[in-house]
Amino acid sequence: LPPSAAANLRPGAEQKVVFITARVHPGETPSSFVCQGIIDFLVSHHPIAKVLRDHLVFKIAPMLNPDGVYLGNYRCSLMGFDLNRHWANPSPWAHPTLHGVKQLIIDMYNNPKINLEFYIDIHAHSTMMNGFMYGNIFEDEERFQRQAVFPKLLCQNAEDFSYSSTSFNRDAVKAGTGRRFLGGLLNDTSYCYTLEVSFYSYILGGPTSAVPYTEEAYMKLGRNVARTFLDYYRLNSLVERPLGTTPKTR
Repeated sequence: LPPSAAANLRPGAEQKVVFITARVHPGETPSSFVCQGIIDFLVSHHPIAKVLRDHLVFKIAPMLNPDGVYLGNYRCSLMGFDLNRHWANPSPWAHPTLHGVKQLIIDMYNNPKINLEFYIDIHAHSTMMNGFMYGNIFEDEERFQRQAVFPKLLCQNAEDFSYSSTSFNRDAVKAGTGRRFLGGLLNDTSYCYTLEVSFYSYILGGPTSAVPYTEEAYMKLGRNVARTFLDYYRLNSLVERPLGTTPKTR
């Protein structure tokens, strides 16, 4: 690696990994725009993006169901499977993308040099407004409370993200999802979420002030997701401030 390479990428360095996946349900196109916003921000010249790249490793699988997307399916894969119900035992033949991503996650989890700290799976919701998250339920109260920190911070950064719509559950129907399966597999320093965003609008102010989502608004939510890691890891002091931003004294 060149001398300017981030310290977290040097051989032998401990890596904090954020793993993000999207579009496991082909019809949920907003998830792709949110993921695009995350990617575009992280590879940009923005001072916050530079700090994030220096301290975290982002692994992103932007389309878990490319066959279903190509075919125009709404929810299932080429072979008719809802891939988000097969995380527990994905087949390399029937669910190849899931199998490959799960194996990569397990390999990272078993690597002592890697801390897999976040897993976020991006979806779109057809009936609820705003962006919100699903998290897991744990018997350990402290772990449960720590899990609420990231969505609370995201709520402060994104006007269209709703913490009141965010919920933590262990619904049996969702047992095969990425969030549920990995939440049970990974250790108590890892946080697994489903990030949902409305297909149609978000609410600002009162209940009658619904704002239609646009592609740009979805990508802005993605940018705000990325920025929230700066707050979560308390890296704000490392961001280089552009010259001329300090107010002149009289």
